[in-house]
Amino acid sequence: MLEACTHPEMITEITLQPVSRYGVDAAILFSDIVVPLRAVGVGVEIKPGVGPVIEKPVRSESDIAVLRNLEPTDVPFVPEAIGLLTAELGGTPLIGFAGGPFTLACYLVEGGPSKNFDRTRSLMYGNPELWRSLLDRLADITISILKVQIAAGVSAIQLFDSWAGIVSAQDYQKSVLPFSARIFDAVRETGVPSIHFGVGTGELLGLLGEAGADVVGVDWRVPLDEAIHRVTPGKALQGNLDPAVLLAPWPVIEERAWDVLAKGRMAESHIFNLGHGVLPDTDPDMLARLTDLVHSVPTGSVG
Repeated sequence: MLEACTHPEMITEITLQPVSRYGVDAAILFSDIVVPLRAVGVGVEIKPGVGPVIEKPVRSESDIAVLRNLEPTDVPFVPEAIGLLTAELGGTPLIGFAGGPFTLACYLVEGGPSKNFDRTRSLMYGNPELWRSLLDRLADITISILKVQIAAGVSAIQLFDSWAGIVSAQDYQKSVLPFSARIFDAVRETGVPSIHFGVGTGELLGLLGEAGADVVGVDWRVPLDEAIHRVTPGKALQGNLDPAVLLAPWPVIEERAWDVLAKGRMAESHIFNLGHGVLPDTDPDMLARLTDLVHSVPTGSVG
């Protein structure tokens, strides 16, 4: 997986597949949130069936000191791939992305995936100085990789803070929000639109919006007509069909999709999307039918 993320031709081919097959409205750069970490020297590999595994987890300030800032020369394959993609995509937007500092910290502190990220939360509670030092460094790395993508020509960027939903709103506001906000402040000056997404973040939607992105992603746990009231005005919403619905018969998918479209119409702006990633067992034909259904709806209306 990580090897594929460093080959511009392969990045290009994989990124284009959903656009070529389904005619979706935007392409998402094929990569992984740990690519920037690997680029600055972190020993990390993605083990099949497990996920990202860190060779030397962060335990002290000395472990953070080795996390140098990312330079464009560390990731030459990124601008090369984006150049190839923008030439192929024409008018179809390309979305770049990076992992949020909190989610990256979860992997670095735990050493790999975890059910509850107990060690990470323990560090956040018990050693706030070390925590701030770690997230500051990760925010710098994230800003750098996003600016590389923006300079190369992506149309928008998305910050994936996949595991932010494991903390309370109070702890998010104190120990996570400032670092995400610094990232959005840094990319805002480029004029490129930004999206903020996390899983299980229903109680944090307002705070996700406060971080500064133009669009707030909503997972499937909170209906869009409720999410509208949790996010400050002026933000678009993105989401939020449950990916598991796509494993059901088509009439169920169709009904659920219309429901999402109807509720999304109540938002100031709505980008139809899944509430998280596509599940491996999903029938590609169902994805095609879903895309056709959404495209059959005139912008701004639901039949």
